Amino acid sequence: MGRRGRKKRNPPGVELNLAAMLDMAFQLLAFFMLTFKPAPIEGQISLRLPPPQAAMVVKGGQQAGSDEKNPNPIAGVNTLTISVFANPKTGIIESLGIGEAQVPSVAALDGKLKQVFADPGNPFDQVIIQVSDQCRYDELMKIVDICTRQTLANGQKLAKLSFVEVPGG
Repeated sequence: MGRRGRKKRNPPGVELNLAAMLDMAFQLLAFFMLTFKPAPIEGQISLRLPPPQAAMVVKGGQQAGSDEKNPNPIAGVNTLTISVFANPKTGIIESLGIGEAQVPSVAALDGKLKQVFADPGNPFDQVIIQVSDQCRYDELMKIVDICTRQTLANGQKLAKLSFVEVPGG
């Protein structure tokens, strides 16, 4: 009878120590984060620029392209050309030009453009950026940022911006 009154004890189950597993997971995460070195090629994107499209001169309230009497709608568009030349190996901007004039640096471009657009005698409607295909995308975006901050002589923001590849590569 002694055996019947006793209950069988189940052996204790196996328990995992979650604190130790979490500690190991965070150590592995920290190790891989600290040792990850992306390849330098990941930071450079080859530029494939869209074809240039000239802005059209449109009279107030008129639909673009609806004037059939005007055979050359871009004849009255005043374009300012900015030339950007990059180092073929690094892709960093080496020289800049506005029209035929040289600009010493990217930082000086902002002041020069403000000076050009402030003059009411130079009513530019659009800017075309001629850029070499070796130029890195982040370097080109510095130029685009400077251009989009400009205000025209009439008080409007510069909105017409196009890209072309530098002739002759």
